[in-house]
Amino acid sequence: MSAPLLELTDATVLLGEARVLDRLTLSIHAGEHTALLGPNGSGKSTLMKLLTLQLYPLAAENGAAPIRVFGRDRWDVFALRSQLGIVSADLHDRFVHGNSNGVISGLEAVLSGFFASHGVFAHQRVTAAMRQKASDALERVGAAHLAMTPLATMSTGEARRVLIARALAHRPKALVLDEPTRGLDLVARHHFMEQIRGLARQGVTLLLVTHHVDEIIPEIARVILLQRGRVARDGPKTAVLTAASLGFVFEAPLVVETVDGYYDVKLKTEKSKLKSKR
Repeated sequence: MSAPLLELTDATVLLGEARVLDRLTLSIHAGEHTALLGPNGSGKSTLMKLLTLQLYPLAAENGAAPIRVFGRDRWDVFALRSQLGIVSADLHDRFVHGNSNGVISGLEAVLSGFFASHGVFAHQRVTAAMRQKASDALERVGAAHLAMTPLATMSTGEARRVLIARALAHRPKALVLDEPTRGLDLVARHHFMEQIRGLARQGVTLLLVTHHVDEIIPEIARVILLQRGRVARDGPKTAVLTAASLGFVFEAPLVVETVDGYYDVKLKTEKSKLKSKR
């Protein structure tokens, strides 16, 4: 049996005086499509930084490892990043507005994933095998026609598709989606999530981090609700995505509806309260 993607045991993270993760314990297994959901400030971003080794938790009092990724508590950062494919709006911003200024092509952006960099540089040796894998990844997500297109001239949806190819090129064990649809319009958002659904059906393990319930695709079966650095609810989607649980975490009266396997959440207004009493 393969080791879990992520294991946290009483993991605590302090940023200044703030305890942003508070003795957090959870385990996410490979092959288990999971969503981490919670309001702003619940600890989602900090948890992602633990997973990618950008942050480290405090040592556990009993000496146990507070974090293990793929069964290991020690990793070379670049070796770990070759095991994880990461797609996020922040990564998109770094490519378009960072050192590359968006001038790199779609193919170069995908190739940069082999080096965990935000571009391809002279000292990096790009092999023929890497180029083939990058081209295959672009083809896989329907973006082969963007190989020679500069990122800066792509639509946000096109660039986000290239980043999916970048994440998949080195055939990672899991795909981590950190608020991946931020900045996408309604149509691009739909196409992006349909692309992710296809990957889930192909067997790519998904870990979605979001504060939007309607981004949780039907293929995701488990939902973890975070609140103030702790797990508030954890379990099957049908048991967790309820008005009571979501209302508790988001601290508001909510109405939950399901349509074609998706969940839709709205604030409970006086009109909806009257309707529910009929």
